[in-house]
Amino acid sequence: MAKIKITQIKSVIDRSERQKKTIEALGLKKINHSVEVEATPAVIGMVRKVNHLVAIETI
Repeated sequence: MAKIKITQIKSVIDRSERQKKTIEALGLKKINHSVEVEATPAVIGMVRKVNHLVAIETI
C-alpha cells in the first residue's frame, strides 16, 4: 500500500460531531498538523468525508 500525508488545513469548530471524530480518528489534532498513514480503503473513506478540512499528498 502507498502512504499518504494528511494535513489539517481548517478548524473543526462549528463542524458536526461526526466530522470532529473523523479528524480525531485520522490522528490530527490541530491546524497544520500532519500525519503519514497507509492508504487503506478505510482511511481513504475517512479522508473523503472531511476532504474540505484536510490536504492530501501522496508519498
